[in-house]
Amino acid sequence: MPAASDNPGDEVEYRQSRFRPPPGATEFLLVRHGESAPARASAPFPLVDGQGDPDLAPQGRQQAQRVGARLATERIDAVYVTTLRRTVQTAEPLARRLGLVPKVEANLREVHLGEWEGGLFRKHVAENHPIAHRMRTEQRWDLIPGAEEAAAFAERVRAGVRHLAETHPGERVAVFTHGGVIGQILALAAGSQPFAFLGADNGSVSEIVVSGDTWIVRRFNDTAHLAG
Repeated sequence: MPAASDNPGDEVEYRQSRFRPPPGATEFLLVRHGESAPARASAPFPLVDGQGDPDLAPQGRQQAQRVGARLATERIDAVYVTTLRRTVQTAEPLARRLGLVPKVEANLREVHLGEWEGGLFRKHVAENHPIAHRMRTEQRWDLIPGAEEAAAFAERVRAGVRHLAETHPGERVAVFTHGGVIGQILALAAGSQPFAFLGADNGSVSEIVVSGDTWIVRRFNDTAHLAG
């Protein structure tokens, strides 16, 4: 509410104010994992529940340290990771600084890439495979043989966000997750095309605020901590 002037004759002024989350809303800091190991035809990634599970590359471990330093002074009430170890490894520096034990939210694991798991996805995208070209044009992961259906992926991600929002009302959570998931979350929040927010950089921070059925986009692909 605006404060009344000390002089009764002065006109009341209404200043612009900074954003404040609605009461009971949950703030999500969405961190994409650091750069993972390069894909090689001679050494496919190990699989966890059918999904590629590479370690972080040395560059990714450095990005994890910078994420930890960036967010260590933030108010964070909980840290979440997925079932895939690149998110666990990226979260470790921050969790250690904050003295928090990361929890797993399996619904926010990466989109399942079907027959292109284990590193083949990177190869086919780099070589502009016809299906990769169609995937980008039509904005559908499920054009890849055996990949997760688009509607099922969107609903899984929505369920993961809702679960964390219900678990942490009025709190702020750091979620270490994947590029496809971050893109899907922001697309759901913005009501945009499915791939509009695809391409978050490794180690970047995006942010949404969830208040019931209202999802508010606050930030996308913040990489200030990665400069230099």
